[in-house]
Amino acid sequence: MNLFTTMSAWIKDANEHNRTLAESMLAHEAWHTEVSEEQILERMAGQLKVMEHSCEQGLAGVTSRAGLSGMDGKRLETYRTTKKTLMGPIISKAVAYAVAINEVNAAMGVICATPTAGSSGVMPAVLLTVRDELEMDEEAQLKFLVTTGGVGMMLANNASISGAGGGCQAEIGSATAMTACALAEAMGGTPEQCGHAVALALKALLGLTCDPVAGLVEVPCIKRNGTAAATAIVCAEMAMAGVVSKIPVDEVISAMGSIGRMMPVALKETALGGLAQTDTAKQMTKELKETGKISTGSVDA
Repeated sequence: MNLFTTMSAWIKDANEHNRTLAESMLAHEAWHTEVSEEQILERMAGQLKVMEHSCEQGLAGVTSRAGLSGMDGKRLETYRTTKKTLMGPIISKAVAYAVAINEVNAAMGVICATPTAGSSGVMPAVLLTVRDELEMDEEAQLKFLVTTGGVGMMLANNASISGAGGGCQAEIGSATAMTACALAEAMGGTPEQCGHAVALALKALLGLTCDPVAGLVEVPCIKRNGTAAATAIVCAEMAMAGVVSKIPVDEVISAMGSIGRMMPVALKETALGGLAQTDTAKQMTKELKETGKISTGSVDA
């Protein structure tokens, strides 16, 4: 049994065996690791608990040591539960949860990297938002995680999931694609529709730079988790409506990798370009150094 190396191969296997993408990936993971499917799902259950806890923490309100971020998840939760939002109940909830979870990361709390710490809010936020709406039992939620993990593997092997390697498109973009795929599947989408959800999500974020202010995974990273959660939901819905990506999903993934390689180093997590080199960001970095909240050699601003 060969391990999948492309989305198209994964989709083909799922169709040939009349499986969902999650079922297909679970079977292959069990075969190659010689670990039972039940044990794999048990591990996923542990990760789901981490996601739930980090969301609860973030919504209660946390602040980073540097003071660049904090309390926005709580603000968004208060806003959506007390005001009528144009985003509606699903997207507004996902945005609040995504920001809250990633604020926990910035506050040095425990999160589940999906696929990275800087993008850890996107997928958990969407899953925790839709699970009641879609009447997902625990097994369905764990298979949601299996599908996202499978997409992450495809992206890591064929492009990048690293901000330092491919810009923020490789972190937030990957998280968005992983989430859109699993959400489409949870909504009853075919493997092909799930593949289109991946492509649509990646295309929405191609070229996004990684430009953290002061080199910290806070500004603009946390807020990007919120907008990415909304994008994932939109892309899944588009795929479910029958919208297709004219560029095949594997070619979109390849394009993302190519764009990442073409990016200058200044736009790949070095804080030497983009938002990190604005006047305000430079002043913030200077103040953080003066107060000892970051080391003087950590960022050349």
